[in-house]
Amino acid sequence: MQYSIGVEYALHCLVYLIDIPEDSPTGIKELSYFQGISDTYLSKTFSKLSKAGIVSSVPGVKGGYKLARSPEEISFWDVIEAVEGPKPIFQCKNIKDNGYLYREKGCSPSASCTINLVMLSAEEKMRDFLQSKTLAWLNEELNQVLSKQVREDTRKYFSKSNI
Repeated sequence: MQYSIGVEYALHCLVYLIDIPEDSPTGIKELSYFQGISDTYLSKTFSKLSKAGIVSSVPGVKGGYKLARSPEEISFWDVIEAVEGPKPIFQCKNIKDNGYLYREKGCSPSASCTINLVMLSAEEKMRDFLQSKTLAWLNEELNQVLSKQVREDTRKYFSKSNI
């Protein structure tokens, strides 16, 4: 299983929005330039985040994006689901129903597939874990693992327009 790079870009960009004043939305150009990616690509990602209610769009020349909810209310799973979509990771196709015994002997398949149940259980555990990690948690972690200077420089970059 692999999530698209859009999830990583989204999480990084969202954590940058935490310290932005309510009346100073951040534009896609600033975010994409800081990340070193195409503003077209990031714009598509932010459209998904906006549709999911994670960010809100502010139109106009001084417009951009801001968090639509508090960082404590936005989980990693919310971001993953917004960017990747809500479909399950494992998609059972009931291939057991095409097995030899069911084809040749007329046996009826059992009610549920054990493989599917295990995969769904694993996905549920992963989802629970990712729901427990929020943008607020990430922000605190970054305060621990990044230098104070890097954090200050990042905040300074987004506190004014550099593009």
